[in-house]
Amino acid sequence: MIGYMEGRLLKKEADRILLLANQVGYEVMLPPFVMESLEAKKVGDHVSLYIYYHQTDRQPKPVLIGFDTGIEKDFFQHFISVEAIGPLKAIKALNIPIGEIADAIESEDAAKLGSLKGIGKRTAQKIIATLGGKMGRFTLIQAPVREKEISPAEQFADKVLEVLVSQLGHKTAEAKQMIADAIKRNPDIQTPEEMFDEIYRGKKPGFS
Repeated sequence: MIGYMEGRLLKKEADRILLLANQVGYEVMLPPFVMESLEAKKVGDHVSLYIYYHQTDRQPKPVLIGFDTGIEKDFFQHFISVEAIGPLKAIKALNIPIGEIADAIESEDAAKLGSLKGIGKRTAQKIIATLGGKMGRFTLIQAPVREKEISPAEQFADKVLEVLVSQLGHKTAEAKQMIADAIKRNPDIQTPEEMFDEIYRGKKPGFS
């Protein structure tokens, strides 16, 4: 049984990805909150996921469901233990961070649970009755920080900062502001040389 996978991203769709692992492409379904955490990933990027493997007599075709962490997978297994919530329904329902859902269960917030996709008032009450008092550790789960795409300028900003401070005599705070202003004026800077040009282009005549 597959419990964890690492590989390269081959394709990304609305609710699933195609992951290349050991020269085999695996289709992995992702809840919305997991898909959001992979928003910055591009084809060819490395991806690692904890996998819930689902296959039954009624669902003979294997379904792989991916999560960023083991505790997210653990929550999912609790969530699908509720009557009338199967794995495929649960995938769509988890459209807000797990910590918020767990907190709603513990606080018996049926309205918030009922607002989850595909979860009505009756199912919300079932969730509270089944999982209430068991969600304490899941309420502490923080929403994953989305990966930010780093521009070329940001990648070498530290080196430029070092030169401005150690060789050109600028104070650290001043140098940081100079770099930030340069990137704001021209976010397409590609080299340290271009950044220096932009920094001093932005200074008034007579600056030394």
